[in-house]
Amino acid sequence: MASGIGSSPKPELAAALHRLRSTLARLKAEIELALADGVGPSPERLLEDVREALSFLGEVEDASHLRGAVLVVDDDARLADITARGLRRMGFDADSAVALRAMRAGEVLVFDLSLVDALDGPAYQQVQATRPIVVTGATDPASRALAAALGASDYLVKPVELEELAAAITRRMT
Repeated sequence: MASGIGSSPKPELAAALHRLRSTLARLKAEIELALADGVGPSPERLLEDVREALSFLGEVEDASHLRGAVLVVDDDARLADITARGLRRMGFDADSAVALRAMRAGEVLVFDLSLVDALDGPAYQQVQATRPIVVTGATDPASRALAAALGASDYLVKPVELEELAAAITRRMT
C-alpha cells in the first residue's frame, strides 16, 4: 500500500493509517531519544502511545476488512449462524436468520431455496429485488428454474464452501 494519505481508494482507511503511522513514529522517536540520552522513557507515556496505536490499528482493520453486508437466511438456524460467523471471519458484516427480514441498503441476500414456499407475495418480490445468492441441497431442474425465477445471481449446492460463497458474494457486490 502506498504511503500517501490520499493514495487509498478508501479515505477512512488512509486517514487511519496516517494516524497509526504518526503515533508509531512518535513512539519510536521517544524510545530512540531515551536510549541516546541514557534515560529510560516514561512507561506511562509509552503505554499511552501503545494504546493510541492499538486504537488506530482497530480503525485500520475496520476500514479495510469489512467487505459488505450479508444476510444469510436458512431454515436451519445453526447452519445460518455458522455460515454468518464464517463470513464475518472473512471480513463480511454478516447476519443470520431463519426467516426473511427487512434488508439493509446494499445488503446481499444468501437465501435457502427451501424457504420460497413460505414467502407471501411482497416477500417474494423483496427476494427477487435482491437478486439473491441461492443455496440449496436440491440439484434438480425444477429447483434451478425456481432460482432463476427468483433472479438468483448464483446457485450454490450444499454443502457450500465458504470461499465459494465469499466469491459469489463479492461478484454480487460488484
